[in-house]
Amino acid sequence: MLVDPHARRTDGESVRIARDVLTAGSPGVKVCLPDGPEEAARALARRGRRRPVVIGDDRALLRAVRLLHLERELARCALAVVPVGRPGSVSLAGTLGVPLDAVRAARAVLEGAERRFDLLIDDSGGVVLGDLRIPPLRGERDGPGGRGAGDGPARGALGRCRSLVRTLARSSPGPEAARLRVEADGVLLTDLDHLVERVSLTPNGGLVDVVVRRRSEDGPVRARARTVTVSGPHFRYRADAVVSGPVLTRTWTAHPSALRLTVPPAVPPAASPAVPPQRPSPA
Repeated sequence: MLVDPHARRTDGESVRIARDVLTAGSPGVKVCLPDGPEEAARALARRGRRRPVVIGDDRALLRAVRLLHLERELARCALAVVPVGRPGSVSLAGTLGVPLDAVRAARAVLEGAERRFDLLIDDSGGVVLGDLRIPPLRGERDGPGGRGAGDGPARGALGRCRSLVRTLARSSPGPEAARLRVEADGVLLTDLDHLVERVSLTPNGGLVDVVVRRRSEDGPVRARARTVTVSGPHFRYRADAVVSGPVLTRTWTAHPSALRLTVPPAVPPAASPAVPPQRPSPA
């Protein structure tokens, strides 16, 4: 059990509840309380044959998936997560089918079933479980409920100025057009001579769903591909809960069924009550 330090600071009560449920249901569980990402990586690498259980938000989950990918262990290791964090910081886990309540999520770890999910993996080792957007919305830096310098109480005139800037940025969240070149399996979808308002990538059915929205065009350009390359002058992108960049080029490749995640078992649909045959009314 890998307890993210940010989860301990944000919601220690949910962390305690999850630990109690997991240790009661599996007495041999080993609890790791790393102080930072480096210690968490070492603990994950020393897990042996134990199944890793992450207690934390979407960033903690993504970090564990990335580490397992870099170790080439994703195919051999089933992962579980108990989402703990601010509401916006655990939305990805919810979309994957993991309960956002600590008790239900911990029980799913003990009683759940393994489900496989497609991933996008980029040429720097970054992973995408949900969706990716280029460019991010104006004002987005860290993901929802992020952990940037703006987290926590701000003090003094500098803190008030930062708060005002963040408020003004959030009040105008429209997209910023960018000049991007987008290729899907080598097929050119748009080039640098067009202003692009948004590029969306989503893993689906073993491939990538690509949507390119260009300014002054009637409708979006759509494609499905295994590999997508985006190039442009210092662009940023938001992958799940994390905003990255600026970069000049990045390539994402679809990896079908690459993530093994424990989720609550599927509930079979209730059988319809049998309807007794009706006898014809006597004449």
